[in-house]
Amino acid sequence: MNSSPRSLAMLAALVLFLLQPAQAEEIDRRTANSGNVVLEDVPEIPAEIGQALERYQNVRSAGLAGWSADGESIFIETRFADVSQLHRVDQPGGMRRQLTWFDEPVGQVARRPGHATIAFTMDEGGSEFSQIYLFDPADGSHRMISDGESRNGALQWSDDGRFLAFQSTRRNGRSNDVWMFDFESSPELVPELVLEAPGGSWWGPVDFAPDNSSLLVQQYISINDSRIHVVELESGDAARIAGSAENPARNLAYAFSAEGKGVYFGTDAGSEFNKLAYLELGSDSGPEIITGDIDWSVDGLTLNHARSAGVFATNEGGITRMYQFDPSDHGYRRIEAIPDGVVGGAAFSPDDSRLGLVVNNARSPSDVHVLDWGSGELDRWTFSEVGGLDPDDFVMPELVEYPTFDEVGDEPRRIPAFVYRPEDPGPHPVVISIHGGPEGQARPTFSSTYQLWIDRLGAAVVVPNVRGSSGYGKTYLQLDNGMRREDSVRDIGALLDWIAEQPDLDADRVAVYGGSYGGYMVLASSVYYSDRLEAAVDIVGISNFVTFLENTQDYRRDLRRPEYGDERDPEMRAHLEAISPLNNVEKIDVPMFVVQGENDPRVPVSEADQMVAALREQGSPVWYMNALNEGHGYRRKENRDLFSEATILFLERYLLD
Repeated sequence: MNSSPRSLAMLAALVLFLLQPAQAEEIDRRTANSGNVVLEDVPEIPAEIGQALERYQNVRSAGLAGWSADGESIFIETRFADVSQLHRVDQPGGMRRQLTWFDEPVGQVARRPGHATIAFTMDEGGSEFSQIYLFDPADGSHRMISDGESRNGALQWSDDGRFLAFQSTRRNGRSNDVWMFDFESSPELVPELVLEAPGGSWWGPVDFAPDNSSLLVQQYISINDSRIHVVELESGDAARIAGSAENPARNLAYAFSAEGKGVYFGTDAGSEFNKLAYLELGSDSGPEIITGDIDWSVDGLTLNHARSAGVFATNEGGITRMYQFDPSDHGYRRIEAIPDGVVGGAAFSPDDSRLGLVVNNARSPSDVHVLDWGSGELDRWTFSEVGGLDPDDFVMPELVEYPTFDEVGDEPRRIPAFVYRPEDPGPHPVVISIHGGPEGQARPTFSSTYQLWIDRLGAAVVVPNVRGSSGYGKTYLQLDNGMRREDSVRDIGALLDWIAEQPDLDADRVAVYGGSYGGYMVLASSVYYSDRLEAAVDIVGISNFVTFLENTQDYRRDLRRPEYGDERDPEMRAHLEAISPLNNVEKIDVPMFVVQGENDPRVPVSEADQMVAALREQGSPVWYMNALNEGHGYRRKENRDLFSEATILFLERYLLD
């Protein structure tokens, strides 16, 4: 069947229309963006809003996708049309030369060592069932090497470019197994199953030993329980080297040592924070803790190709600090040349003389910088546009801590939050933006959305890291697990108390906004605090934990149960039903804007549909936007633009009036 994506989207829109119940005749429904977006009870958006938002909608960013084989150029992912594609940049500030021209955004990119060929992943319509492709940057040709049906990712090349390991659900559609292509002995590229993952936990390749004898594999059960294995490729034997069911801890695999005799990894065993550690394989002495004197979590380690030097980052209250690392003596020192912000995406050039990095801060979107490893000089290679706006006018966030309902020792527990305040004295309306995860962390990164709200609405933006957020130690991370889920919602109640005490903030004009788990927090906050809210924007949010766990994709279900609870247990099921916003909808008395992607594999569209139906049944004002060519969030510019315009109209109508 050779139907175009557009015709399929229009057919889906027709089917959706025909399947609506009879009462839907009263719903103001229309489609937009060539029939790819269904809008229900969303008023016509004045052209003036689109014109006013145009500059904010044309902000770009650049992510580092690797180095060219000769080390003279970098590959980046950036968007010039509707979705992000692969580009090449040949010098600092050089032209971005587009290499791929697909209708879907390019995902993970990994160049084959010693070759020009690039492996990358790409899905369709936000389904997250990514396929693996090989791409030739010389002529733009590409071919799929995965099966076209399963979910694939976590690409990892061997140092010599012979093997490509990856994670896939191709065996049974549910298990996250580890597979491998052999580019020398298998010319037809038939993958070999390396590790058959038991249960529904996440297993993925991390690094090949330098001699290709073994593979470092990560097992992820939950953010509080992850384990590391070494798989002998000839025999298939797997040995667990860190983590256990008896003593759960966060153990994150990074790399083999230069001789392949040891493994570098991160662990919070015996500590609140993730420490860089080294384990000599076959030794009984246990791991060596390398960063014991740093009281923050280490965010990964990147070794150069020779494995003779490396770099790691720490997350210090949301700000990144970068360190040079010497594997010979495990010494490290701070890299002073890198500006403050959030830094990631480290990649060494093929000759190890330079290090590519992505730097982001509240006044600059993500851009690629290159550090000369010898001299320590830093050059900026990409200069992403900010829509003609003046970055100096962007508001910088202030880090605050507000007291909440419980205590630590004899003092109230304090919740960190970033506050973006307009310059004039106010009092300002407030938008509380709640991150997802729930194990995520709001960090002071660039947000054109926040700057838009400040400029257009005159609103202050408050971004809390409620309990359960990462970055503040494992005790804080676990404070919302299981039966304590609603304690994080109470942190929003405490934030509303704090807002009421701020002379420049208007406690009578507050909106809540969030996506995924943040969407659940929006709905739950609306259950408990409708009398203190004027508007709520729920993006791909969980409305009922039981139906969410039953309907989320099979490969994800066991990953979510450790966080939210196992709905198969009668006591936990009753608790999840009791706290689900859908079962408390009668307490919601605040205008709601519900936003969804039809193809969302994480939080299915049914979560939004049932919430919208329940709100309508009781006569509550609710706008609904469903993009038929999107999944868990919007990746297409035209859909993001429409969403931002509708959100502004919604907040102007309900927050400001």
